[in-house]
Amino acid sequence: MGEAMPSITANELKTKGISAIEALLEHQPEAVISVRGEDRFVVMDIEHYHYLRECELDAALAETRADLSAGRFVQESPEEHLARLDGLK
Repeated sequence: MGEAMPSITANELKTKGISAIEALLEHQPEAVISVRGEDRFVVMDIEHYHYLRECELDAALAETRADLSAGRFVQESPEEHLARLDGLK
């Protein structure tokens, strides 16, 4: 596995404010906020967030294209679709 992600405690965040997060993110894209000794949140630069979201969308698009190529899809009317969904209950 990779190197541990840098972290800050909720208490440090409370006393130091946003500057503590800014300092952590100067040299890495993400940092963990721990609460009572337990990792609870990840903070990141907005550019990194947008990059990750774009990666998720690219992965979803690739999966959809693979499904279409493999014939894993259904073509039906709205009424047929609703009836099929009712049948899944």
